[in-house]
Amino acid sequence: MSEEVEPGHVRVRLDLSYDGTEFSGWAKQAGGRRTVQGEIEDALRTVTRSRETYELTVAGRTDAGVHARGQVAHVDLPREVWAEHHGKLLKRLAGRLSRDVRVWALREAPGGFDARFSAIWRRYAYRVTDNPGGVDPLLRGHVLWHDWPLDVDAMNEAARGLLGEHDFAAYCKKREGATTIRTLQELSLVRGDDGIITATVRADAFCHNMVRSLIGALLFVGDGHRPPDWPAKVLAAGVRDSAVHVVRPHGLTLEEVGYPADELLAARNKEARNRRTLPGAGCC
Repeated sequence: MSEEVEPGHVRVRLDLSYDGTEFSGWAKQAGGRRTVQGEIEDALRTVTRSRETYELTVAGRTDAGVHARGQVAHVDLPREVWAEHHGKLLKRLAGRLSRDVRVWALREAPGGFDARFSAIWRRYAYRVTDNPGGVDPLLRGHVLWHDWPLDVDAMNEAARGLLGEHDFAAYCKKREGATTIRTLQELSLVRGDDGIITATVRADAFCHNMVRSLIGALLFVGDGHRPPDWPAKVLAAGVRDSAVHVVRPHGLTLEEVGYPADELLAARNKEARNRRTLPGAGCC
């Protein structure tokens, strides 16, 4: 979609959440698979009685089975459609959408806002338990069971070696023409009173499979199969390591997306579209 809002249109920000269990990810796919984007766009077209499908742009595309509590998207609507429907749009979407996806807020976005390119960070949580008895049945769709005892201190020690700006090619599924340079701002793990370990992972952006690969590496440290310096060595090697497993998606939830102040949105939008290189890296 264009960076600029077309004349006669209004850019609308949507804040939403979904249980990813029954979705084939966020993005629309051929073959009629059920996706979050497809579901919301269909509902939006229906409740506004429009012939046209208004395409959503999202802060972070999630894979099949991944959940979201604080997802953000935007859509450009004709000004007359927004004027006619915005007062009742939220309630009408609630009546049309399936119960595993909700839109919580709809509002006209400030100038320069782009749900994807204006974001300065995304925060995910990955939840895992090493309880010998397994996962609470009521949480089974959101918590991974790891059947080895986990040392959270060792996992946090390993996590510290991954922070900062790096080429995360070793932890990403490569996509043609896409950079794998990211700034990992936070990676920390806490065991709750219920025994569930929550990993908080925050970065300016993520490449494909990055969070689930990082967690896979940390689990190998936590259960004693690898030393705490191993994940950083994998990162430095810059190539996929067969020992790094991409953990299952159901433990992962997109919790929050951060944006700068309104007056900085346009600048961030422009900056995020530039292809990144590491300091000292060649251009070609």
